[in-house]
Amino acid sequence: MAGIKALAKETAIYGLSSIIGRFLNWCLVPLYVWMFPTDEYGIVSYLYSFTAVALVILTYGMETGFFRFASKHDRPDTVYTTSLLSVASTSLLAIFLLSLFLQPVSAAIKLPGHTDYVWMLGVIVALDAFTNIPFAYLRYKKRALRFASIKMLNVALNIGLNLFFLLLCPWLCKHCPDLISWFYSIPGGDSYGIGWIFVANFISTVVVLLCLLPEMTSPRYSFDGALLRRMLRYSWPLLILGVAGIMSQNMGQMVIPYLFDDQKAAQSMVGIYGANIKIAIIMVMFTQAFRYAYEPFIFAQAGKSGEDKPQAFCDAMKFFVILGLFIFLAVMFYLPVIKRFISPAYWDGLDVVPVMMLAELCCGVAFNLSLWYKLTDRTEWGMYMSVGCFAVMLGLNLLLVPAIGIPGGFMGSAWAALISYALLMAVSWIAGRHYYPLPYQYKRMGAYALLAALMYAAGGELLLFPDMMWCTYTVRTLMLVLYLYLVARYEHLPLPGHRRRAR
Repeated sequence: MAGIKALAKETAIYGLSSIIGRFLNWCLVPLYVWMFPTDEYGIVSYLYSFTAVALVILTYGMETGFFRFASKHDRPDTVYTTSLLSVASTSLLAIFLLSLFLQPVSAAIKLPGHTDYVWMLGVIVALDAFTNIPFAYLRYKKRALRFASIKMLNVALNIGLNLFFLLLCPWLCKHCPDLISWFYSIPGGDSYGIGWIFVANFISTVVVLLCLLPEMTSPRYSFDGALLRRMLRYSWPLLILGVAGIMSQNMGQMVIPYLFDDQKAAQSMVGIYGANIKIAIIMVMFTQAFRYAYEPFIFAQAGKSGEDKPQAFCDAMKFFVILGLFIFLAVMFYLPVIKRFISPAYWDGLDVVPVMMLAELCCGVAFNLSLWYKLTDRTEWGMYMSVGCFAVMLGLNLLLVPAIGIPGGFMGSAWAALISYALLMAVSWIAGRHYYPLPYQYKRMGAYALLAALMYAAGGELLLFPDMMWCTYTVRTLMLVLYLYLVARYEHLPLPGHRRRAR
């Protein structure tokens, strides 16, 4: 259990920065949806879905490759600097090519009138891809607190700049315009609208780059071409895997505008869909926090000997499922309260929340199961499965979204995600049993899933009494406490107020 405790501790630190950071960023969503109509917010959601894909392309699996080779190389700093120089070169090349072909790229993604948005986000992605390697170095060095502090600074600065540009600057423009006109009027002032969201992101990204200068200047630089070739051979399937995976994750926002002639209505659907899946973002935050700690954990465990290594992997999966189910129940039990944070104009999309949360849970389980091809260096399997998942999801989107039509076609994207991730989870489990069998506690995890399903159904029945919502939330809270109590009891975890007996 020592390895699991260390994993839990680092997941908590990474998770704190990730969850708090994403929650604070999520708090900007109510501001956006109250300030901008659904079609304008749809542009924000749409563009960020493309940048997510571009980030994976520009990182091209080097983050995982760094962990894999640093854990078994006698000079881990050489692995780091080789990775850093490689990603730096490709990031600079990407900025140059985007600047050269800005107009055709903007037209290809159906935003020919917003080349400034496209350029800013392109540079942001290139810088994010580059800084991913120093962030990975911090994780490798187990400097979780520095990692978390820089991430939180990025979030705080981004939020502060959003509030400054979207709220304070319009007020200053009316009362003392000379104070800010030197920069605020250049792009159009208040009429620049959602463009200020991208400006805030651009500035905060540059600041993060500056904060990571010690990690970029302190190691002694050494470039090993042969090592890079081995890393690329290991990582290129992860690139295909990552691209297919992130395109699957953002499929709805990316595909919907191409399926309808009415672009305004399509962007409005993207806005509604994007705003509501932000409610399900807590599951993504949890899986992301777990991933930050899990990749170094599995490669470190793989280098050890002993019978407790498979048990550590199995315990990690079990507790991931337990916490994932708890997060699902908590969000769904308090959804009537959470939805108040977004404009009623977006409530038509609330049905996507439970579907997308289950989809993200399945995706997280599939990620846990993926250790078999990472530890056996069969990363091409990850590529095959991720491409297959992408193909299934794309096909289901093309089938379901137009069939449902405007305005609720986004539900087709949500169901496509759940079906595809469930299939990915099943295939990864079947292949893992053959190549890297582990004694997962299927019955216990299944029992927890059944318990969560029964609680979810019972909690839903309480809505039949809308005049007694205080009673509904009281009962639901007690159900969550009961879930945690049962988990603690059957997993032999210490309960509050109880001390372990000395052996």
